[in-house]
Amino acid sequence: MNTAMKDLYVSRTDRTSAIIARQDPVVYEGAAYADALAPGQVADYERNGFLMLENVFSDQEVKALLDEVGRMSADPSIVGLEEAITEPGSDAVRSIFRVHQLSDMLAQLARDPRLINVARQILGSEVYMHQSRANMKPGFKGKEFYWHSDFETWHVEDGMPRMRALSCSVLLTENNACNGPLMLLPGSHQHFISCQGRTPDNHYKRSLKQQEYGVPDPLSLQLLAEQGGIQAMTARPGSVVFFDCNTMHGSNGNISPWPRANVFMVYNSVENALAPPKYGLRPRPEHIAARGSFEPLAPLESALALG
Repeated sequence: MNTAMKDLYVSRTDRTSAIIARQDPVVYEGAAYADALAPGQVADYERNGFLMLENVFSDQEVKALLDEVGRMSADPSIVGLEEAITEPGSDAVRSIFRVHQLSDMLAQLARDPRLINVARQILGSEVYMHQSRANMKPGFKGKEFYWHSDFETWHVEDGMPRMRALSCSVLLTENNACNGPLMLLPGSHQHFISCQGRTPDNHYKRSLKQQEYGVPDPLSLQLLAEQGGIQAMTARPGSVVFFDCNTMHGSNGNISPWPRANVFMVYNSVENALAPPKYGLRPRPEHIAARGSFEPLAPLESALALG
């Protein structure tokens, strides 16, 4: 096989599960492309695969964003779209995708320098929005998100070539130990977990409610957890978690009375544009994986004023 065409991150084939060493940088271009983070923060991100920044958004900004997400979750014209995902066995809204195009406020949030300049600095280039969504975990009935690496799915089902993307989660409610906070495995971003099972077409229709393919095997997860531990991202509203596309993460169900709401923005380098999906799979819809345009997002000149 031509070395240039070799897939460095093979997954979901007939072979068994495997742990593959990461072949890509975590921080690109010496973190010199933008200056949103201090050197120590960049080092923490590179070592752990994630970074928590507290008190990024004010209480007034959080209220405006939470009100907007609530409005969208109750808008029949949005809830009726394929972009709106409900909880398994319930009509409670679990996620709304493409929020940066469905909401003017969230379109501005996507370009807020407090978010996008962190992505530009870590990824070492201009960036575009691969995916955006609002995640809700209603009190008493919010279901879990099982352990997974986003890159594994984006590589196989979307054709993302390399590990040059990151997610940021803007916390709009208190994320505490009881309401199913994001959990990450420190250091797991340095290992790609090759998963078992061939992916059926239109898998996304089921995986957004409950993932069945691209799920890491228990032994690999145990090894990663024993190596780096598990860290829950508990913080007050207005905090932001940035995490590498290959960091293993998940969250428990929410049986507490306190709902959890976050807005996710997934930034991908313009130098890492999507190729065709693996194994002849049909591309997932645009609201799940943007491939209609890889034009960079222009950062706002100043932080967005909300509220």
